[in-house]
Amino acid sequence: MINENYALGNWIKGDGDGTALYNAVNGEQITSASSKGLDFSSMMNYAREIGGPALRKMTFQERGLMLKKLALHLHSIKNKFYSTSSFTGATKLDSWIDIEGGIGNIFTNASLRKEFPDLPYYIDGQAAKLSPNGTFIGHHIMVPKEGVSIHINAYNFPIWGMLEKISVNLMAGVPAIVKPATITCYLTELMVREIVASKIIPEGSLQLICGSAHGIIDHALSEDVITFTGSASTGKKLKANKNIIENSIPFNMEADSLNCSILGKDSIPGSINFDIFIKEVQREMTVKAGQKCTAIRRIIVPQEFIEDVYIALGKRLDKTTIGDPQSEGVRMGPLAGLDQRKDVLNNISKLEETQSIVYGNKNDFKVIGADKEKGAFISPILFLNESPLTKLDCHEIEIFGPVATIMPYSDINEAVKIARMGKGSLVCSIVTEDMKIAEEFVLGSASMHGRILILNESCAKESTGHGSPMPLLKHGGPGRAGGGEEMGGKRGILHYLQRTAIQGHPSTISAITKQYQYGASQSTNGKHVFKKHFEEIVIGDTVITEKHLVTLNDIENFAELSGDRFYAHMDENSLEGTIFTERVAHGYFIMSKAAGLFVEPSKGPVLLNYGIDECRFIKPVYPGTTIGVRFTAKEKIVQEKREDDDISKGIVKFLVDVYDDEGDTVMLATILTMVKKLN
Repeated sequence: MINENYALGNWIKGDGDGTALYNAVNGEQITSASSKGLDFSSMMNYAREIGGPALRKMTFQERGLMLKKLALHLHSIKNKFYSTSSFTGATKLDSWIDIEGGIGNIFTNASLRKEFPDLPYYIDGQAAKLSPNGTFIGHHIMVPKEGVSIHINAYNFPIWGMLEKISVNLMAGVPAIVKPATITCYLTELMVREIVASKIIPEGSLQLICGSAHGIIDHALSEDVITFTGSASTGKKLKANKNIIENSIPFNMEADSLNCSILGKDSIPGSINFDIFIKEVQREMTVKAGQKCTAIRRIIVPQEFIEDVYIALGKRLDKTTIGDPQSEGVRMGPLAGLDQRKDVLNNISKLEETQSIVYGNKNDFKVIGADKEKGAFISPILFLNESPLTKLDCHEIEIFGPVATIMPYSDINEAVKIARMGKGSLVCSIVTEDMKIAEEFVLGSASMHGRILILNESCAKESTGHGSPMPLLKHGGPGRAGGGEEMGGKRGILHYLQRTAIQGHPSTISAITKQYQYGASQSTNGKHVFKKHFEEIVIGDTVITEKHLVTLNDIENFAELSGDRFYAHMDENSLEGTIFTERVAHGYFIMSKAAGLFVEPSKGPVLLNYGIDECRFIKPVYPGTTIGVRFTAKEKIVQEKREDDDISKGIVKFLVDVYDDEGDTVMLATILTMVKKLN
């Protein structure tokens, strides 16, 4: 059997026998993979010419709903992937992280549609006033890159590694070519088959290379994006590719790193926090057999707790049963393959030259339900390095397996110093209840870590743990970790968009951004905007309201109604030394009165007002001031219809511009209304 590649809209077997792929548990060949005969240049052009245009025609709302549909579909068939996942050495927990964690990434990115406009592109930030009279402004627009994202992934998470990346580029409107690590690509292929068969995403938006992708980067162009997850040495070679340098092609690298966990001095042996620390370290050493880019490699503990830590950790590691992931009671499976085991054993021997093993044995350990010689099994190995400031191998050699080193520190400054000796990591954690210790450690070490978990009894039950990158937070780290960023919620999507500054008259910028810009032309013709259905409202539609004379009675009555008796509103004898020259109207009275002026009270298409954004009180309003409102349609967003009997509706944002009798704006706000659609 030969794994197939998905290219140019077809499933294609590579030429020749390909690379043999083996079951990590018993060493038997499962299949083989080859990409020989694939035309990488044609694949990339196919993505650019077929997948890209289809995705870019969709708005962020449509892309988000597409991802939601895909996530629901994959979740409904999730059990299809578990048995095949076990061939990689993954236990049920390991597989759950890979499979359902990956699908969860799609759900999360789908939900981010709420942070984007109902457009194929994104408007970034606020407009910049570039001229005295406001007739010349600047803004930033972000459009999808008209290229392809090439994802070169690691072997440890064949599904999560792909889904966490493609969910981001698809949300941005960019197609992808995925190159999983060949050793576990058969699981990635199974997932891609289901995605393709669902026909939920446009053709050309996802292609798969199961064999070697050597040379594909040579076909990349400036609008393409390349991401890499794997060893630092391989990543550096790819990053130095001549084509990447000459064409300034974005390259995101997420490399394995020497992550660490610190035990705070307040977390004394016997305490709940001490137990939390031991449990967390054991879990990170053994989940996925330590084959996680975020796994704990360095265990940094107070000098006086060294013996307590390795005894407690040893007892907990004793409970880690090793064997066939499908056998009852197995807690840790094998490494992904025999070559990986060889690499791990070689590196253990290197570390033995400068530090001592205090738990585990390279050869003498029990395996349940399998032959430990045929499978890629290994025991958890715990080292002790009593001189981490001078014996440096533990800060240089990264072992991708269930191996970690305990090392002592004298005070928090030394703990920070040792943590930083890893030269950049994806994540570190510290277990402490002491806020001062937490602050000193975070501020001292944050520049060398992509993520820091502060763990203690208060959050442990709900914490996702040291080793779990979360879709809404960035994943990546400086230095050895590659210097890249993945995920991060909205931030991740923006990596696939090109930010461009645009300049012009507010009316021109409004037309391009589909958002009303202050100073743009307004249309006051026709019926009141609250009498218009969602489709009938045009950006720039404006109601110029009647005016209201603000009086001292207004201030008194609002104070009585609201209970707000702040001195500036109520005591004219307390204004000395303030910016006010007399009693000033409440800002919220101005907002409330504005609503009274712009609202059309009779029943119409407006269903409700559900929020106010960016409310600013710009100029004091004193008794005797006359105010009016310019009420302008600012932005429109279609809403999802969740059930057949739901009301078809959308969100309209209106600019509330309250001005005084001198023509000056005294208050600006954006209100959000839910408006019924015609159909």
